Amino acid sequence: MDNEPGPAPTRRVMWLADQFEGLRPHLRSVAYGILGSRTDAEDAIQETWLRVSRNEYEDIRDLRAWLTTVVGRICLDMLRARRLRREDYPGTWLPEPIVRSADANAYDPEHKSIEADAIGLALLIVLETLNPAERLAFVLHDVFGVPFDEVGPIVDRSPAAARQLASRARRRVRSAPQPEGDLKRQRRIVDAFLAAAQEGDFDALMATLDPDVSFRIDLGANRHSASSALVGAEEVARHMLQSAPFFLPYSRPVVVNGGPGRLVGDPKRPSGIAGFTVAGGRIVRIDVIANPEKLRGVALDVVDDADPVDYPDFTRIPHETPAGDDDHRRPDDTDG
Repeated sequence: MDNEPGPAPTRRVMWLADQFEGLRPHLRSVAYGILGSRTDAEDAIQETWLRVSRNEYEDIRDLRAWLTTVVGRICLDMLRARRLRREDYPGTWLPEPIVRSADANAYDPEHKSIEADAIGLALLIVLETLNPAERLAFVLHDVFGVPFDEVGPIVDRSPAAARQLASRARRRVRSAPQPEGDLKRQRRIVDAFLAAAQEGDFDALMATLDPDVSFRIDLGANRHSASSALVGAEEVARHMLQSAPFFLPYSRPVVVNGGPGRLVGDPKRPSGIAGFTVAGGRIVRIDVIANPEKLRGVALDVVDDADPVDYPDFTRIPHETPAGDDDHRRPDDTDG
């Protein structure tokens, strides 16, 4: 009968499932670093488990390394498949953020381990300019310490060729801003920036911004926007003076991919997440994710004593910027 239970899992499958769950946070971090998408990372982990559970692997000396290799291969296939879809994405594409409360004690040990391996937004955006093989080689080796003799087979290259892929990626990555290591100092600079925006103090705003600061907003595939990018301190400061009254009263501090950020709207269903990159004592990047698809998995466990608030729709905040300013670069056409 169709309702009859299937065969009971073997002792080995039960052991493997237990080990897999213990390694899930690590695999999630690897997949997210390669893909820049929490949703795609979860899909990759699910596919990894399906492949593992369908086969009997007897000679696995290092399960962590072996599963990292499997999820790496799956992520590489996903990167290659989505490149064509990305060509039709309007405006600026930004990664799905990893968000937690600004309260360091408000999240559990699993989230701590995930954040420890989280890649900053600025680096993830640079990784998008790499071809899939370069990105995988760099993330696996430089971020997670996978040796090149294990990276090579994943990208169908020799270890020496895999080393060259990572080297090319490393040169590109060096162009990304290097965030300051002191999160408290970064927060102070962002707080000064937001206070100046709220007070309408243009000079104070300019003092917190790098001359070449960039502002990017990802509104999603179904949102029309004339442009979604600004470059230069004066342009960004003027934009903030225009938009701050719409969102600052409804925002709260958060940590975004290990750096200072702001959540706008309902903590359970935010309408926007802003991530700030601070380097050299000034803000060098402001990245705003307002794509509803990328915010579905973001929710903060907070307790507010105040009455319910009618939060604004972040996508209705003025974001009009000069047409043609979006300089998002597509990944290289070759696979390296």
